[in-house]
Amino acid sequence: MVQKKIKRTYRLTKYIIYKETLIDYKEKFWSFVGAFIGIGIIAFIQSLSFTKVENIFLIGSFGASSVLIYGAIQSPYSQPRNLIGGHLLSAFVGISVLKFCPDIIWISAPLAVSTSIILMQYTKTLHPPGGATALIPIIGTEKITSLGYFYLLSPVLTGVLILLITALIFNNMTKNRSYPTNRMSTRIFKTKKRLTKILPKFVGK
Repeated sequence: MVQKKIKRTYRLTKYIIYKETLIDYKEKFWSFVGAFIGIGIIAFIQSLSFTKVENIFLIGSFGASSVLIYGAIQSPYSQPRNLIGGHLLSAFVGISVLKFCPDIIWISAPLAVSTSIILMQYTKTLHPPGGATALIPIIGTEKITSLGYFYLLSPVLTGVLILLITALIFNNMTKNRSYPTNRMSTRIFKTKKRLTKILPKFVGK
């Protein structure tokens, strides 16, 4: 039973990696545009609100998430459930660990990361950048640590939603790109997108 699961996981991973290497230049272009705009919006908000030294809104784990949700959109780790759930759970864990053992970094840092991994596994929201999101409150500046549980809402939830909305738009720009991989969700999103283009024509008549 265990061997079958291992073989199945290996085949799935091999297929995803192989499929991602077949991306043509158009797909690479939309990956670039999506990542550029997603991170660009967050960075723009950061520049309006804070100085370069007070880097709060643009956290490092968003860069890692961008690689997945714009460059490897078929990966199970790139799906909206994983993106949102993984970051929020990890952020909650990071802040909670910081509150209980703030001064012992050799305990708090590994505890935050390992606990976030277990929670993501149990909730089926595994998102690798979540490990960094859990670690940021532990090693971050006073500006980050002083946020407390507000860290979940901003920068984490706000930034994740910006990345997700951008991904939904630019990952469905061509027929070959479908995000999320859940066909029903993609169909609903693309249908709504088509309706927004068609309806004004009928309303104008």
